[in-house]
Amino acid sequence: MLLQNRVAFVTAAGAGIGRAGALAMAAEGAVLVVTDLDPLTAQKTAQMITANGGQAEFAGLDVTDDAALTQAIHAAAQRHGRLDILHSHAGIQIPGRLDQVTADQMDASWRLNVRAHFAAAQAAMAVMQPQGSGSIIITASNSGVQFDREMIAYATTKHAVIAMVKQIAVDYGRYNIRCNALCPGFIDTTFNAGFEQQMGGRSALENYVERAIPMARFGTAAEIADGIVFLASDRSAFMTGHALVIDGAESI
Repeated sequence: MLLQNRVAFVTAAGAGIGRAGALAMAAEGAVLVVTDLDPLTAQKTAQMITANGGQAEFAGLDVTDDAALTQAIHAAAQRHGRLDILHSHAGIQIPGRLDQVTADQMDASWRLNVRAHFAAAQAAMAVMQPQGSGSIIITASNSGVQFDREMIAYATTKHAVIAMVKQIAVDYGRYNIRCNALCPGFIDTTFNAGFEQQMGGRSALENYVERAIPMARFGTAAEIADGIVFLASDRSAFMTGHALVIDGAESI
């Protein structure tokens, strides 16, 4: 197994890509600490893992609470004696142009799409640096390598988090700690609500996907989970500071 006995901490693991990645890492032998703002969805993910013979525990967690996030990561590392993988996945999608997005909405986007990842990475680094190893995976988006129309808060924060990932990578590569950004395109999950609203409904979003993505379809959470396992494992041992785009060539 690629991740046998490694300890992985995942935020926003209660559904979609976060859940799919947790399940995939557990299937490769990792011990999972799954968290979500809704503890019941985190519990469901943990139950799915254990039902498949894996190891998992769960907790409710508000990643915008710096102290709670740091404490949860450090407590998980203390319980398990180490922390090998952080997948910081929580995020928010607020649609709108400059004249349509409020300063409060921009602040909310920054808190979840940048600051929460910063706090999670900082907490994980405090464990990983002394142990001399670790893989930090931060979910950005293909919106971080291109510019969406009428998505100023989302695109701005996703570009920012990729810059942060690259900075962490160059500062901590010497300690054998890797940091990479996961950049999904249109994956068929409820997270697309912002784009769906912006485009005028589900049918319009489906038409966009068929027209704008060369592969003419949504991706699946399972396809992104394969990328998560790759970034978490030694298969990507010499990859750091990379934005792994999985989007059916939409951003090209």
